[in-house]
Amino acid sequence: MTCTIIVGGNFGDEGKGKIVSHVAHKDRPTIITRGGVGPNAGHTVVVGEKKYGVRMCPSGFVYPDARLMIGTGVLVDPRVFAQEIEVLGVKDRIFVDKRCSIIETSHIEEDKNNSHLAKTVGSTGTGCGPANRDRVMRIARQAEQVPDLSPYLTDVPYEVNTALDRNETVLIEGTQGFGISLYYGHYPFVTSKDTCASQMAADNGVGPTRIDDVIVVFKAYPTRVGEGPFATEMQQEKAHEKGIQEFGTVTGRERRIGNWDGKMARYAAMINGCTQAAITGIDHVDPSCFGITSYDALSDEALQFIKKAEADIGARVTLISTGPELTQIIDIRDEL
Repeated sequence: MTCTIIVGGNFGDEGKGKIVSHVAHKDRPTIITRGGVGPNAGHTVVVGEKKYGVRMCPSGFVYPDARLMIGTGVLVDPRVFAQEIEVLGVKDRIFVDKRCSIIETSHIEEDKNNSHLAKTVGSTGTGCGPANRDRVMRIARQAEQVPDLSPYLTDVPYEVNTALDRNETVLIEGTQGFGISLYYGHYPFVTSKDTCASQMAADNGVGPTRIDDVIVVFKAYPTRVGEGPFATEMQQEKAHEKGIQEFGTVTGRERRIGNWDGKMARYAAMINGCTQAAITGIDHVDPSCFGITSYDALSDEALQFIKKAEADIGARVTLISTGPELTQIIDIRDEL
């Protein structure tokens, strides 16, 4: 039995979708379930020629043998959910906890029209903040009250804990990143709830004693979408010179690019209880590393970066992404 949580250590957009997908194929979980806020977080998964951007469905959907679940703490937009299950073809294996709160069209309108959220904070406009407020005020609808969701309803904590009782493997995927946690990020430039590993466990009804590993994903060159402090941010022109230009999966806004922030990495690792780390974008540190799948093939420059990252994080880097495609990764977890 193993229960692993994968979360982001920067501001989101760390490449968690790819890491989750790779770990799923390698560890073969029976359940992949997600925590987090809701459809304001987009995960990109590239498999061969196909590129998927998912907002509700767990990004581990590319592993076909797992049941997919959306945990109790997640906000559900039924419209986004319906679109994704159709596009991804996961209708027969995805489930929603019956107690998930619902994002209404009124929440989306409020999110987009609220000047503080839209302009000061830089909200994605997906309705999550107002929906979480209504959840706290105990006036929100729950998934079990939405007829369209009735075929997918389940009790996620029961399913997950029962799987663990049977010595099965469960993968819990987080969304967004440490730097925009409601508690630990740069308030008020944050999302509407915590984004750390302990919250992902709580979102799925899994007690802390049942968690075996916490993999925190860091980007070699961190990115941020929207407003808020960014201590290591570089000029856009410099990022473009390095060949780095990215756009948000949900918003389409160009991401701000920064250099490695060791101080933030160590703090994120501490609060998340990091047992292993993943580094994405090593090919931006040294383009010669693009696509390689062997640790021994890393250049001296890349190895120096990894060693510094491990010293900052305080944990071993066991997963190294060398490109966007699912197979472009180095996995040394078996060597631990």
